[in-house]
Amino acid sequence: MQSPVPGRVKDGAAHLAALDRDLEVYLDGTLVKRVTRHPAFARSCQAIADLYEFQARDENIDLMTFDVGDGRRANRSWQMPTNYDELVAKRRAMTSWAELHGGFMGRSPDHLACSVSGQLMNRALFEEHGARYATSFWDYYQWARANDIFLTYVIINPQADRSRSWGDQANENLTAHAVDEDAEGITVRGSKMLGTGAIMAEEVFVANLQPLLPTEDDLALCFALPLDAPGLKIVSRKSYEQHAVSPWDNPLSHRFDENDAILHFDDVKVPWERVFVYRDTEMCRRQFHDTPGHVYQNYQAQVRLGVKLRFLLAVARRITETIGTIGLAPVQTKLGELAAQVAAQDGLLRGMEAAGQQLGPYYVPNRHMLYASQVYTQGLYPQFITEIRELAGGGLMMLPSSSADLAAAETAAILENMQVSARDGEGAYERMKFMKLAWDAVGSEFASRHVQYEMFYAGAQFVTRGHSFRTYDWDGSARLLDGLLDGNDTEWRGSTR
Repeated sequence: MQSPVPGRVKDGAAHLAALDRDLEVYLDGTLVKRVTRHPAFARSCQAIADLYEFQARDENIDLMTFDVGDGRRANRSWQMPTNYDELVAKRRAMTSWAELHGGFMGRSPDHLACSVSGQLMNRALFEEHGARYATSFWDYYQWARANDIFLTYVIINPQADRSRSWGDQANENLTAHAVDEDAEGITVRGSKMLGTGAIMAEEVFVANLQPLLPTEDDLALCFALPLDAPGLKIVSRKSYEQHAVSPWDNPLSHRFDENDAILHFDDVKVPWERVFVYRDTEMCRRQFHDTPGHVYQNYQAQVRLGVKLRFLLAVARRITETIGTIGLAPVQTKLGELAAQVAAQDGLLRGMEAAGQQLGPYYVPNRHMLYASQVYTQGLYPQFITEIRELAGGGLMMLPSSSADLAAAETAAILENMQVSARDGEGAYERMKFMKLAWDAVGSEFASRHVQYEMFYAGAQFVTRGHSFRTYDWDGSARLLDGLLDGNDTEWRGSTR
């Protein structure tokens, strides 16, 4: 691992410089090596750089960063809060970042920083697994924190044939697994998903969030690598950024398409100092669920989602103002309902902070309230999008094919005549500009991906509801029930009749 780069706070230029290396990215059958220069990825890379640039501004340094020693500072997402106030400071920093992209970048750099720091709040668990793994993981965390690394992860195995276990697929090289080891490290072959944000990240964290069978120990791995590691191939999905017509036509997808990708390990060598879990299926589960790692990564997700819901609520109201329905009682009722749902999510977020607890020296959000929020928002997001589309009616469809229509005299005249806005001082151009953004947020292919993404962000519904079932205080509610039952007996009790 390299020494920390010079400078007090990582800025946008430092991040772009870190991405200026040869990758093995495949898009539309073509090899892409330099993503910061490619039209499918360049603006999204810049959007991430903008986050670092924001944190490096003098007026934002205390808000966004904390002292990590040796005169350096890193984003607060790497911080391990020791009390409620530090947790709130962490949330304020993550909120400020999310507001820069409206919550549309689900794998911004603060996500994995929260996960890794959360896992290491129970460092003793890794010591139990093996002293060298614990040392390697702690050393990696300190290096990544000092350099403010953008770390993403792949923790899901390929979907494949769901009727069979991952270790029992027709293709034995389907899922990433260890095929060899020697004094230098292990050799990994196979694929993982969903590499969200991988193309604009510096490093990838590989682990297993899904349960493994005891016999699948060759799949039971956790390690981290730079994304330009030899043999690591990144197969991108369709780039919405590349297909964006213009910033005016696609104001969100042209710069916030964080991408998703398959990561394939073609006999990739992982040095031992980058291996954190090895051939222990139970440890793969424990590193997330017997530490605060799973709580903290999803706490960040709920912070980000709260910003996204506020953004979408603003879109919903602006639609009704634009088309002149804001004064109708049914419309106000619907907006009031949406506003209540946004407030409920925010209340759960603040509740999980206030009801947090100490884990040794660290302060951890309330686990059940976190999972309750996940259950709630998993169903809320697609419903929320549908409600906004109903408020919009046909207005989201009757838009110009592209900004080129504004430059053609005949079509421009027609659009000026019929694109009427009910907002004071707003003309046809402003209406169309906003409606283009609204469509990108709720109706475009980019928007459809976000519906699917938020529905399965934390897993299938049975997974999140299972977490809620396991973490609820059933004993406490049973005591309430039994307390009210006590003393309600009649003389019949114990009767011989």
